[in-house]
Amino acid sequence: MEYNIDLKNFTTFGVSANAKKFATFSTEEEARNLTKNNNEALLILGGGSNVLLTQDFNGLVLKNEIKGISIIEKNNVTVVLKVGAGEEWHNFVLHTIENGYFGIENMSLIPGSVGASPMQNIGAYGVEIKDVFEKLEALEIETGEIHTFTKEACAFGYRESVFKHALKGKFIITHVYFHLSLVEKISTKYGAIEQELLKNGISNPTSKDVSNAVIAIRSSKLPNPKDLGNAGSFFKNPVVPIKLYNKIRETFSNVPSYPIDENSVKVPAGWLIESAGWKGKKIGACGVHVNQALVLVNYGGATGNDILNLSTEIIENVYQKFGIVLEREVNIL
Repeated sequence: MEYNIDLKNFTTFGVSANAKKFATFSTEEEARNLTKNNNEALLILGGGSNVLLTQDFNGLVLKNEIKGISIIEKNNVTVVLKVGAGEEWHNFVLHTIENGYFGIENMSLIPGSVGASPMQNIGAYGVEIKDVFEKLEALEIETGEIHTFTKEACAFGYRESVFKHALKGKFIITHVYFHLSLVEKISTKYGAIEQELLKNGISNPTSKDVSNAVIAIRSSKLPNPKDLGNAGSFFKNPVVPIKLYNKIRETFSNVPSYPIDENSVKVPAGWLIESAGWKGKKIGACGVHVNQALVLVNYGGATGNDILNLSTEIIENVYQKFGIVLEREVNIL
């Protein structure tokens, strides 16, 4: 156990905030012992890629470092992997590619840990965690018991799960099970993957080729948190009523959309923010990234409140211009 630790190096935004107490755990038993009889506020960190600290944390911060990747089931068609929640997500993706497991190559280079992936139902280029999810194991903080959650129990939605709502703060995810294919299944229809492959003269791509294409695309748009503090996409893409979308099209005929159902469409938040004039805008030590309007960045020395205030200005401005309320994807603490 450590005391009065600056969490700056434990989140990808790189903002300073002190934790009253700090410890790491690498087994379920260690997590159980650290949380047993704890009467203080508790914060669990994985990769720290989806959190913005706006104040000191007057309680106990625990960093999940449970590692390990093992085969639970395997046949000629599929494989089920058990993965420690403390594994880095991108390293896990590379592991699957190296071993000929298909299904998550489109989610290459997403920051964060494996344990955070079902909490957020992370996704990219047409694939989400729920598409490859088998189950997860989680430690109930109050009782110390291990519970198993099926896909249905996780209540996955767009960047949502039960762990962000009804069960928020009640469990520590320890292991996640993934159901992947041993039969090659390549998806290149989303985003700029096909363009990137063609640019490199690849007409019959492997999963490694798709992963490399995604890495190249993400690297060209998204700053590396090691170089420029950020949490990836700061806002969710809003789902809006078709009536509102049609009204916006009267003024902005080029507004993009993706159909959800007959009554609603999804509008890219990045387009809304860029169209409102925020892309590349810098305010003090923080700002909106020059290549991707969805990403708020810490240029060095920004506080969590600086970044939070910037996001509030963007939300208010986008609402004034389009009548759409943006929702933050990042957890604010």
